[in-house]
Amino acid sequence: MLATVLDAPAEGSVATAFTGVVRFLHITPRAFLPMRSVPEITLVPGKGIEGDRYMIGREEGFYSDRPEDGRQITLFEIETLVALKRDAGIALGPHEHRRNVTVEGVPLNHLVGRRFRLGATLLEATRLSVPCRHIEEITGKAIFDPLINRSGLNCRILEGGIVRVGDLVRNA
Repeated sequence: MLATVLDAPAEGSVATAFTGVVRFLHITPRAFLPMRSVPEITLVPGKGIEGDRYMIGREEGFYSDRPEDGRQITLFEIETLVALKRDAGIALGPHEHRRNVTVEGVPLNHLVGRRFRLGATLLEATRLSVPCRHIEEITGKAIFDPLINRSGLNCRILEGGIVRVGDLVRNA
């Protein structure tokens, strides 16, 4: 009986009932370049973000030698930045975590395998991001261990469009 309960998603659970907001958007055309804050991004279904280093077909990111269909866009919780400062005494800006979209009020860890709306676009969460030593090298901050299980979410773009700062993030 316990297996049945654990296998079935709870109706109205936190993973299906949320509304969050896009707080910051960042892209960069190549690995090692600083992330650039932008007011909007254009998502291309099955490809990625226009102008970003992981756009399929023009990959120039740090992990581009390991292409991954499910890494077309990455999200990060602003709440993690707050917790990192509070719990580890490390101040990390939204441009430093190297993810494309910083959201507030979105339970990213609970969305793996689910579809959700980012503004007018539709995403499918493929897996949690893992922290990497590359970010530590770029920032000079010891963030690897504190970001284990809190390093963001990788997604596939199913329906594209423009995403803007202030757009809602909600269940599909």
